Amino acid sequence: MAAKVALLFFTFGLALLATVTADPDLLQDVCVADLSSGVKVNGFACKENIAPEDFFFAGLAKPGLTNNTFGSLVTAATVQKIPGLNTLGISMSRIDYAPGGLNPPHTHPRATEMVFVLQGQLDVGFITTANVLISKTIKVGETFVFPKGLVHFQKNSGQVPAAVIAAFNSQLPGTQSIGATLFAAQPPVPDHVLTKAFQVGTKEIQKIKSRFAPKK
Repeated sequence: MAAKVALLFFTFGLALLATVTADPDLLQDVCVADLSSGVKVNGFACKENIAPEDFFFAGLAKPGLTNNTFGSLVTAATVQKIPGLNTLGISMSRIDYAPGGLNPPHTHPRATEMVFVLQGQLDVGFITTANVLISKTIKVGETFVFPKGLVHFQKNSGQVPAAVIAAFNSQLPGTQSIGATLFAAQPPVPDHVLTKAFQVGTKEIQKIKSRFAPKK
């Protein structure tokens, strides 16, 4: 019962995120994204013929595979998967975590995020610009909010798989993973920048970069 009540409040929060949108307001009923168009706008150009499938996505129904380095997988339901989201200022994701799995520190430059725990238990947190960590352990039926643009993370603190549904007040919130941004950028961030920033030697920086290199 408690989980159902929490889900109701989560749905209300999702609607609120859509109302207090981070994206520009729409100027027509719908503007289904023409993902094949070469027109560059702040969003996507609208296509002429629309269909129910433009507003539908079944990808959040099943758990994602978490057999990777971090033990987590994000399945996004953004405008790139649901063209009908174009100009609506909202999207969702499902995040699955293996036991001990981590969604590593990252930011969403264009959106605030709210997560609702479907199963398991997570240690979550974000860091303010004053370098203060705001963290909590959340369980099934509970929610947590990550303010727009702030570095945050989620880690499965239990012995069983965990999953959340995440809501964003942007059709395409964007994600910058801190580790990958600094150590896997192309062309690469110069070693001398990273050695000074992290106060370590070149060998340490190169070792970290090799960990983030694409698997062959």
